[in-house]
Amino acid sequence: MMNTQNITPEQLTNSVISVPPLARTVEGGISITENRKIVEHLKKGGVRTFLYGGNAVMYHLSSREFKDVLEMMTEFSSADSLMIPSVGPFYGAMMDQAKILKQYDFPTVMILPTRDMTTSVGIANGIRRFVDYFGKPVVLYIKNDGYIGINEASTLMEEGLLSFIKYAIVRKDPSQDPFLEELVKNLGNDRIVSGMGEQPVPIHKIQFDLKSFTSGCVCIAPGLSTKMLKALQKEDMSRVESIRRKFEVLEGLRNEINPVRVLHAAVKMTNLAETGPLQPMISEISGSEAARVEKAAMDLLDQEEKNSEF
Repeated sequence: MMNTQNITPEQLTNSVISVPPLARTVEGGISITENRKIVEHLKKGGVRTFLYGGNAVMYHLSSREFKDVLEMMTEFSSADSLMIPSVGPFYGAMMDQAKILKQYDFPTVMILPTRDMTTSVGIANGIRRFVDYFGKPVVLYIKNDGYIGINEASTLMEEGLLSFIKYAIVRKDPSQDPFLEELVKNLGNDRIVSGMGEQPVPIHKIQFDLKSFTSGCVCIAPGLSTKMLKALQKEDMSRVESIRRKFEVLEGLRNEINPVRVLHAAVKMTNLAETGPLQPMISEISGSEAARVEKAAMDLLDQEEKNSEF
């Protein structure tokens, strides 16, 4: 049974928001078996929220594959878990996908971001039209400066069109973020989640009081990531920092090489699931990169297996 309730601030804090890769067969089809392995591994580590978006390369799905992913997510769903698909990033694709989504009962959906041929007011108007047809609030994914302004984001929230915001603008110093500061000042912090994995989480808590976060590397170490979330909520920042450092090397490689490509490879290299080939328009990591990723991924998995010590 799928959880179809409206998203609440409490739901956003009861689990790390996992952003898993999408496993494929050797032939390139979507693998139910291998994706189930990822979901089950996450559930064993206490994760109950699953957001299929950038790491799943939802940007490049055909209409048929989009429906296949929704069917898969429905099959994996349960009353105590939250499944969130993504649409877009382009307006025409969003509206076509909305017609397919109407056949299901997902409580929300994330709008994938793009910097191509958009304005802040245009993004807000596109979201309004999508929500008007979809009939439910959506997740706003803020990934780049200039994508949407404070006024437009605030108005969308006030109009009840947003379930939450995934904030993922990378800063050299995450404590110095005037945009996030203004966003929290205008919208409050209960529906804004840190959207860049474990690394900025301590600063986002201390500086902006964000209480939850999304993660890709949680797919390797869900128990550790869950313990980090609980420590964050208890404001045990020394423990938060201790766990954050265990993710640092693999996250560093994701930042250096590519977050999607590295995570896709890391899940495969740890034998947690056979993620298969990446779809065209994005390529596999190279041989020299692969050795570094494999070591970092295996080290993190080793820390996960020892996580009762933390």
